[in-house]
Amino acid sequence: MTEDLKIKKTIAFVKEQLINAEGGHDWFHIERVYKNALLIAKNEDVDVFVVQLGALLHDIADSKFHNGDETVGPKVAGEFLSGIGVDAAIIEHVINIIKNISFGGGNELQKFHSPELDVVQDADRLDALGAIGIARTFNYGGFKNRSLYDPSILPNLDMSKEEYKASNAPTINHFYEKLLLLKDMMNTKTGREIALERHQFMVQFLEQFYAEWNGEK
Repeated sequence: MTEDLKIKKTIAFVKEQLINAEGGHDWFHIERVYKNALLIAKNEDVDVFVVQLGALLHDIADSKFHNGDETVGPKVAGEFLSGIGVDAAIIEHVINIIKNISFGGGNELQKFHSPELDVVQDADRLDALGAIGIARTFNYGGFKNRSLYDPSILPNLDMSKEEYKASNAPTINHFYEKLLLLKDMMNTKTGREIALERHQFMVQFLEQFYAEWNGEK
């Protein structure tokens, strides 16, 4: 089976698996990350096949929708890739991308590094920024029935991974606890350039949000 056919089979598998997924983590999220990854990969010395598989499978079973279990995604991805005849070394690489891509509160050291992970991680982080990042954030906040904003609840920038995953803070806090931090966490030149523009858009959004909240506009 050619690499192109394996990618087509992977796309079909992911679409099927995520057919009922929450709107910010559905097939369209995967598709955007996939496109971002291919764009970034053009300027990086990487194995594009690994990048493609990593981007397509990075959220195949997001732990936040599986009671925090971080083993489900790597297991599902590994079994699928083995079933379509992907080389064992590539499967291991993709699994390591899935295990290490997450922000997770930003305070945990990444245990695995590769140029391919750098690309996929940047691609995923870009989808958390800008207009789509804002839309996804409020979509997930609504999914979890979180308040939009509560001035009495301040952002917590020192959360452990467990505290971050368990947080039920207002949606606006997520901008400070994750989204506004991503610009300085990008791995690639292309990722940094795109992130800067999207970051600035979010800053403008927050300024408008507070102005409206406070009755200034």
